[in-house]
Amino acid sequence: MNSEAPRISFVSLGCPKALVDSERILTHLRAEGYELSRHHDGADVVIVNTCGFLDSAKAESLEAIGTAMKENGKVIVTGCMGAEPEQIREAFPNVLAITGPQQYESVLGAVHTAVPPAHDPFVDLVPPQGIKLTPRHYAYLKISEGCNNRCSFCIIPKLRGDLVSRPAGDVLREAERLVKAGVKELLVISQDTSAYGVDIKYEASKWRDREVRAKFLDLSQALGELGAWVRMHYVYPYPHVDQVVELMAEGKILPYIDIPFQHASPNVLKAMRRPGNQVKTADRIHKWREICPDLAVRSTFIVGFPGETDEDFEFLLEWLDEVKLDRVGCFKFEPVEGAPANELANPVPEEVKEIRWHRFMKRQQEISAKRLAKKVGRRIPVIIDETTGLTAKGRTVWDAPEIDGAIHLTSRRPMRVGEIYTAKVEGADAYDLHGVVV
Repeated sequence: MNSEAPRISFVSLGCPKALVDSERILTHLRAEGYELSRHHDGADVVIVNTCGFLDSAKAESLEAIGTAMKENGKVIVTGCMGAEPEQIREAFPNVLAITGPQQYESVLGAVHTAVPPAHDPFVDLVPPQGIKLTPRHYAYLKISEGCNNRCSFCIIPKLRGDLVSRPAGDVLREAERLVKAGVKELLVISQDTSAYGVDIKYEASKWRDREVRAKFLDLSQALGELGAWVRMHYVYPYPHVDQVVELMAEGKILPYIDIPFQHASPNVLKAMRRPGNQVKTADRIHKWREICPDLAVRSTFIVGFPGETDEDFEFLLEWLDEVKLDRVGCFKFEPVEGAPANELANPVPEEVKEIRWHRFMKRQQEISAKRLAKKVGRRIPVIIDETTGLTAKGRTVWDAPEIDGAIHLTSRRPMRVGEIYTAKVEGADAYDLHGVVV
């Protein structure tokens, strides 16, 4: 019967949160007996999980849908761009169905309509951890959906709704299944990780032999008991984050915190409608490094936001010099359809955005090079992502996959992907480290 099982081809675009949505859909489909195809041609249906945040992301999504229509013709569209289906229908009126983000049941229903399942319970098995699209040794752990913030440049609440937190027990049981399946690193994600549980009043739920509150600190403590690397993403600098940094200092979770600051100038932050008292973030970062000297802070920034003056941009550069962040991404402001920021006065010319972006990246490159140089001579744990045997590319506790730097290793013995080795750092450049396994 397996040879007769319907085949699904899948395209997943966008952020890690969308990737988790894709994994959930695929897990359901495999449990129902569907097989996965690496190619559109020959599949019974194609699912495209889209991103609709930026115009460039929408263009990539439309291109992926077009490819699927050309190579197969039976296409189901889901994801953030599906929340506003008019543009998709205009370009591709013959797609089978369009659903928004997190609408798993609608996606499954569309698949069932297009090609009914041929389930054989004796041979169609799904691993306890579900279907994963990441390498075997790390996985994204999504703890909530949606967001209560109303940043002027963002339409995520419009696409994904307000904050909806998962019970802590559910999150922890999923994390346990992942670790038992061989996952060495859990990447905790949501739209606003430090707001976790506020919508359900931090309600406690059963895990193992105790109750665990749906609160950022309590969840972090429990995840730290599983024996895996636990990395925190998309954390806003609310006051209770200080206690989570203490867990990092104790070695319970990784000394790494990803905070999307977006800017430093009070004028720009006000126009962005950013949550929290970000004017004092420099003091907070200094305090965190006193608590946890090994802490790595990564962030993302936007330059060229409407109304950003030369003085605002210089303030940002001076702030970078003061706080010395470890890992930084920077984007030139791009209008998002439906975002309030598009109506703000004094848009920044494209040529000015370009100049500011290059100046920002040059300044951060200098900071990064100096901070990495201080790690030369240290012995540190490294998780391996790629290897050719005696040489490998891995990551330290200060590096998240795909967005941060790497450490390039040599060894006298073959190294294996997913294993953690102790390495001595022998060199550093602007973004990466170089070392040898000891």
